[in-house]
Amino acid sequence: MEALYTAVATATGGREGHVATDDGVIDKELSLPKGLGGNEAANKTNPEQLFAAGYAACYGSALQHVAGLEKIDLGDFSVTANVSLGKTEEGDFQLEVILDSYLPGLDVATGERLVNEAHEVCPYSRATENNIDVTLNLLLDE
Repeated sequence: MEALYTAVATATGGREGHVATDDGVIDKELSLPKGLGGNEAANKTNPEQLFAAGYAACYGSALQHVAGLEKIDLGDFSVTANVSLGKTEEGDFQLEVILDSYLPGLDVATGERLVNEAHEVCPYSRATENNIDVTLNLLLDE
């Protein structure tokens, strides 16, 4: 692979520590989410939130890319990534993702095609393929 960009982040102290990027853009304290025994009042982020933010943005760009190839205007679209951390039957920790793509003004067939094509080209989707369950949802205007 020819690297086009490399992000560098360092975490110290695990889930209740600190994470920062080498350029200082991200510089956040971490805490356990309430569902893992953390204090919701801590008002700090966690790895699943950071992953959800990155996946939503990357997948949104993949949608723009595939729509652009077909000269389709996505308008005021959005992608929401729901990242869940759970345990398998064997007791191992596992992630799962639900991607909700809001594509106003498109018909179902076009929307479904774009959502599936974006999943094929998105680097996050490619990286998680056959590793975690990713559910794709299409949300249209009613």
